[in-house]
Amino acid sequence: MEQQVKYEEAMRQLEEIVEKIENNELDIDQLTSQLKKAKELITLCKDKLVKTDEELKKILEE
Repeated sequence: MEQQVKYEEAMRQLEEIVEKIENNELDIDQLTSQLKKAKELITLCKDKLVKTDEELKKILEE
């Protein structure tokens, strides 16, 4: 997963995957690949949130 993906784009992609799963739009092979992609997107979002939180704490301590 590219680290270049913005948080908002990653969230949009996650929402699309969830919608497809909820609407039973994926076959078993697609489901597996989409779940892997979702896991990568979740990790990317989590990392961005943690990094932002750390930066904000650092700014507020100054």
